[in-house]
Amino acid sequence: VQLQASGGGSVQAGGSLRLSCTASGSIFGFSPMGWYRQTPGKQRELVSSITNDHRANYAESLRDRFIISRDNAKNTINLQMNSLKPEDTAVYYCYAFFAPSGADYWGQGTQVTVSS
Repeated sequence: VQLQASGGGSVQAGGSLRLSCTASGSIFGFSPMGWYRQTPGKQRELVSSITNDHRANYAESLRDRFIISRDNAKNTINLQMNSLKPEDTAVYYCYAFFAPSGADYWGQGTQVTVSS
């Protein structure tokens, strides 16, 4: 499966962005799916993930501002990011885990820039 991330951009602090990740095929067997982010010189960190039955997981510092959702019919996951802060600036990557093979699939990344 190929993952296409979109929705990144530049926003002022306090603003919102909605990221989307659309798969080239059915996502029904992929669980969890989610988002990581990475800034230069730092390791990629988990932002949020969601299982096939819509159980969501968040980085503790983000759970009050970010909301992940999943639409299996549209082969898409979304990440609603609210009250953005400059420290949210990063490249955001969507991923999908396929348990039967143990394989991870990654999107190309989308840049989010939050200015103060």
